[in-house]
Order: sequence, then C-alpha cells, then structure tokens
Amino acid sequence: LVTCQYHHHLSSSRNGKNVSLSLSLLSSPLKGFNFPRIIDENMAPKTDNTEAIVLNFVNEQNRPLNTQNAADALQKFSLKKTAVQKALDSLADAGKITFKEYGKQKLYIARQDQFEIPNTEELALMKEENAKLQEQVQEKRKAISEVESEVKCLQSNLTLEEIQEKDAKLRKEVREMEEKLLKLREGVTLVRPEDKKAVEDMYSDKINQWRKRKRMFRDVWDTVTENFPRDIKEFKEELGVEYDEDVGLSLQAYSDPIPHGKKRGRGQ
Repeated sequence: LVTCQYHHHLSSSRNGKNVSLSLSLLSSPLKGFNFPRIIDENMAPKTDNTEAIVLNFVNEQNRPLNTQNAADALQKFSLKKTAVQKALDSLADAGKITFKEYGKQKLYIARQDQFEIPNTEELALMKEENAKLQEQVQEKRKAISEVESEVKCLQSNLTLEEIQEKDAKLRKEVREMEEKLLKLREGVTLVRPEDKKAVEDMYSDKINQWRKRKRMFRDVWDTVTENFPRDIKEFKEELGVEYDEDVGLSLQAYSDPIPHGKKRGRGQ
C-alpha cells in the first residue's frame, strides 16, 4: 500500500483579479497509521509534461513495469509508446526511478527509498483492518447478488403496460360471458326446435349409414377370409385394412347422443 501526499495549486481569474487556491490532499485508506508516502518534495510530478505524468504513474503503481504496460495505461493522456519510452529512460537517467534489464527488455520501478515503510506493529494492524474490509466486501457482494436476483425476478414479470392490456382483455371476456349468462337465465331460446330436430335427424342418419356399411364390410370380409390359408392379421395389414377399434373409434360412443325415443329403421 502506498499513500502519496502532494500539493496542487490552482489559479483562476475572477472579475479581473487573480485568485490562487492551494489544495493539500492526503489519501489514506486507514486513519491513524503512518503509511508509505513520498517524502522527496523535489520529485513531486508536474502535470504539464510527459515525464511528470509517467513519474506519477510509476510511483502510484510501485511495481515493476515495462514500456508496454505504461503506454497502455497512459493512453488516456494521448501519450504514444515512443514518448513513454523516452520519458522512462530520462527519468531513469535522472535517478528518479530505477530499472533492471532482462535481455532486451527493461523493467522500471519507483525508487523505494522515497517511501516510509510501516513497522511490524503497523503492518499487523493493517492486516487486521484489511481482514475486516474483506469481510465487508463479501457482505456487499452478497447484498449485490441478492439485489441482482430480485431485479431478474422483476424483469421476468409483466410490465405495467402488459398488465393493463391483459386486464382489459379479461374484463371484455367477463362482460361477454355475463351477457350470455343473462340471456340463458332469462330463458331465451338460442336454437329453434326445428333447427335442433334437423341436426338430430341428420346426425342419426349418418350414424345409421356408418352402422350399415360396417355390417356390410364385415360380411364381405368374413366371406373372403373364411378358410384363408394365410394369417388374417398379416393379410389385413398388407391390404391396409383398419377396423374402427384400430384407430380408437367406437360406434357406440357416437350412438349415445341419439335421443332414445328415436326409432331406427328396420334392419339398421
């Protein structure tokens, strides 16, 4: 952990008069501890040049960096890799940062003598505080997970517009059913007796035709297959013949709706 203390001066002009504002910022995650901080005031970066930006970045990171690492991170300052490389070499030559060579690659790191290192007691307290913060992080993550689950559940529900549309549709269906129920309660005849009789007669005639043709087929089939040398079932499958029962039909089930008072023709 590295804490940096720096002074930043801002100047502005208001009503023709120059106003100077001095801000001092101390960034510290834990109060009451003397964390590592930059103590060399001559090394405080200036934000108006590339070297100051690169130096500030290297000190903040305080870890080994190659040119590509620094260039990628400093793209937000519109710094090209060549400029970053030049700044790193210049800072190293000036002794503001250190470097080590590994083959053709250089690794740059902040000067460690500029930082105050906490003692053993401070490190122990920092570890204890860090453990507490980790617990808080886990609690926050758990809370976030619960909120995300609730959000997904809410998103899977109908929107207000969809609920209103469905409500309007159901209300319309209820009104139509209530109107129909009212007519039935008032004894309104929905089907005329002559129409009902015509439908029943036609239905009865179709059932009688079905029964008659079924009997005719069975008579012919029994005559053909009598003393037949082959297996009757295989012969039926070969011809593609299917009984009503083979396809789940029952003549009796269709005959039941016929009024019992209606007489069938003789021989039917």
